[in-house]
Amino acid sequence: MQKEILLVAEAVSGEKGLPKSSIFEAIEMALATATKKRYNENSNIEVKIDSTTGDYETFRLWEVVLDEDLEDAGIEIKLSSAQEKDKDLETGSFVQEKVENVEFGRIAAQAAKQVIVQKVREAERAQVVEKYRSVLGQLVNGTVKKVTREFLIIDLGDGAEAILARNELIPGEVFRIGDRLRAVLQEEERENRGPQLALSRKCPEMVGELFKLEVPEISEQVIEIKAIARDPGSRTKIAVKTNDNRIDPVGACVGMRGSRVQAVSNELGNERLDIVIWDDDPAQLLINSMGPAEITSIVLDEVKGTMDVAVTQDSLAQAIGKSGQNVRLSSQITGWKLNVIDEESAGEKEEEKTQNDSKTLIEKLDVDEGLAITLIEQGYRNLESIASASSEDLEAIDGFDIEISELLVNRAKEALLTLTMEISDEEGDANDLMSVEGMDMVLALELSQKGINDKEELAEQSIEELTSIMDISEEDAGDLIMKARAHWFE
Repeated sequence: MQKEILLVAEAVSGEKGLPKSSIFEAIEMALATATKKRYNENSNIEVKIDSTTGDYETFRLWEVVLDEDLEDAGIEIKLSSAQEKDKDLETGSFVQEKVENVEFGRIAAQAAKQVIVQKVREAERAQVVEKYRSVLGQLVNGTVKKVTREFLIIDLGDGAEAILARNELIPGEVFRIGDRLRAVLQEEERENRGPQLALSRKCPEMVGELFKLEVPEISEQVIEIKAIARDPGSRTKIAVKTNDNRIDPVGACVGMRGSRVQAVSNELGNERLDIVIWDDDPAQLLINSMGPAEITSIVLDEVKGTMDVAVTQDSLAQAIGKSGQNVRLSSQITGWKLNVIDEESAGEKEEEKTQNDSKTLIEKLDVDEGLAITLIEQGYRNLESIASASSEDLEAIDGFDIEISELLVNRAKEALLTLTMEISDEEGDANDLMSVEGMDMVLALELSQKGINDKEELAEQSIEELTSIMDISEEDAGDLIMKARAHWFE
């Protein structure tokens, strides 16, 4: 029997070009399956074959679990019972018991054959994936071989096949057996089936790869694709940069009479393509991306990664786009979260914010309104920015001398220290702001400056109230308030 196992392993390995280890693994699984049929309950069986002699041993395993967690005695054992056998055993470990081997007979051989066939297919798929690994992420051509409800099987040639899931097609696309298509090659790990080749036509890389084909300057790296944001089947924004100032990147991508961009659009089902000039300055990149919408002002918050974008009333609908598409794609291009409002609303918001910031500076620095407004106009909107500034920086402001500058810096530092001490004195209090999940000292200080001194006061705020006194998005405000209210539901 041992000899038969070795012969089977040798024959299959030679025929299919698979390592013997894979064949032995398949036979082990088949023997384990045959052994499980002996039991009228769930069982965990493991077979180990000596690849040299063909001898094998069979073990039954039970996972060690806490006594109160025992659910299936066929595959689990109580911790107390396991430690009677071996006191070093812990939960998660296994107790094994040697059981009688089943013979590698007709039934086991048949089961082994089925497992071996499966292993052969998996190994062949792995070999195909390895062969195509060098072109993963690139555009490939193929022919539709089979069409099912969930996916298409694409013949790539040389016996290689790839799966194109229907949710990776551009909306509205229909392909039939025999149709040729282009798609981006990807690797997909499917449960219990190992790696296999997969395709996508809706990924952003699809657009980039098509432009590489149509625009030689991109392939030659004269023009560089910096970012792609895509709404498949509808609209795509692609940001490009030239490495040769003599070449217009937009003109090169558009081509003579739009021939290049039209060729890409045709392949994508007439998807609209916006070609944007890349800029390292995020504000300028946003202007390029949202054009021709007229932007009047941009306020960046680098800490939160947000931009408040004010546009003219006439440009508001254009800036936002259908169902927020233009804002969404521009956000993906820039990597910033965008808040788009009309310039009138932006002015009101800025005025309200200035008033709140002014009130804080007047109170904490003991200055008049005029001085507070001057500081805000120069970019010193809060205690942190003033405390971190040098006296020389403030002295450069018109009307400020060294004495006033030093006084303001010292007062800001003293105010921050006082607020820090107030918060620190309350640490350990269940109602302390610092007890709110995700709270940090900077945010706690800012809340304290706005008159919100503990968790309960924060929990009682509405989203509208919190956004009116702080530079925070509605989403972040809602999240913060719900975390402060968490103890209400315990």
